[in-house]
Amino acid sequence: MLIWGKGRYRTRLAETPEDLEAAQRLRYRAFISGTGAVDRTDGRDADAFDPVCRHVLIEEARTDTLVATFRLLPLASGAEIGRCYSAQYYELEALESFQGPMVEMGRFCIEPGVTDPDILRAAWGAMTSFVDSEGVEMLFGCSSFHGTDAEYYADAFAMLTERYLAPKRWLPRIKAPNVFRFAERLRKPDRVTALKRMPPLLKSYLTMGGWVSDHAVVDRDLNTLHVFTGLEIRAIPPARARALRAVAG
Repeated sequence: MLIWGKGRYRTRLAETPEDLEAAQRLRYRAFISGTGAVDRTDGRDADAFDPVCRHVLIEEARTDTLVATFRLLPLASGAEIGRCYSAQYYELEALESFQGPMVEMGRFCIEPGVTDPDILRAAWGAMTSFVDSEGVEMLFGCSSFHGTDAEYYADAFAMLTERYLAPKRWLPRIKAPNVFRFAERLRKPDRVTALKRMPPLLKSYLTMGGWVSDHAVVDRDLNTLHVFTGLEIRAIPPARARALRAVAG
């Protein structure tokens, strides 16, 4: 089912087992192959959440080539937060009181070696269409930094501490056994270095009013550091919301 299409790319929901396999193989190339993550022998990145998620495929319209993918897990409200992927790593009890519809966005990746910024724009166009059509009030997920060297990302974490920590009413607590408590390290970030080393998807969340947990989970299985990231839709600045809807339209 087509959910967004403009210019060079189109975005649709996976409908067949072959669609899902294509997404899983792209995730393998992006997250596993050659990244230092724990390898999978079948060339797929698959888990128990795949059957309950909606999978989004971003394809080059002219060639039907899959260039990016992500998955969505809709929740009726915060009362269902315990069944999301992120709840494996974060204590999300504070979000149980969130009343509106939510959606977890996960496993976002782009084909290795492909750098067209329009792909990320296509992803946000599709996400905006989905959020509007489903009445979603909060978007959340895990934003990943490649590798587990926290010091390399010291300026990025310092910027998150200075500007982007979650409101206390929603703040995720520690659950994972191995975490980096970056908010306890007080330092002035170098803005240029921080932005250079911040994952593009996370930067997009932050420009829309997003926030993060006060710690990063050290995920040695995927060889990443990740922070819980939330975005209340009503907090998106009006100018940014208009721009997103212009892309989505």
